[in-house]
Amino acid sequence: MTLPPPAWPAALPPPRDPAAPYRVCLVCLGNICRSPMAEAVLRAELDRIGLGDAVEVDSAGTGDWHVGHRMDSRARAELATRGYDGAPHLARQFRPSWLAERDLVLAMDEHNLTDLRRMAADRPAECDRIRLLRSFDPASGKDAEVPDPYYGEGASFGMVLDLVEAAARGLAKVFSAAAADHS
Repeated sequence: MTLPPPAWPAALPPPRDPAAPYRVCLVCLGNICRSPMAEAVLRAELDRIGLGDAVEVDSAGTGDWHVGHRMDSRARAELATRGYDGAPHLARQFRPSWLAERDLVLAMDEHNLTDLRRMAADRPAECDRIRLLRSFDPASGKDAEVPDPYYGEGASFGMVLDLVEAAARGLAKVFSAAAADHS
């Protein structure tokens, strides 16, 4: 028996505090390529649709080896070619305590997703708030990943940015629909 594909758009977990901005954290391995690219793109997309003040976006990595470093220069350059600013970014490591502070945590790949869910192992209710970023891209499967471009050629950063932009547009549509339903 085959299961039907997941319904799109993906539903957002409810806000922890309906009176506060919705908080989203984008997570990759080192927080110098994928997640800061996604942070810059999602912020811009939310600003474009008028929800920049309603949703707080940040990013982090599951690993600690890049903490305090600037965004990878290739990622920053690719962002700049499309009009995004990655210059202010400094890498951070995701802390398990953040799970209780974020409404939605979006992993770039299955490895990051597994690491995040391991952090939430003693809090099963948090697991619904941890998802893959591309689950919000209507053109991808629910298990689609954003591959790590770090060891790839320069063109891999452009491909990653294409994937991130598609997912950010999908997520922004979900936020827009949620805002319309709320008003």
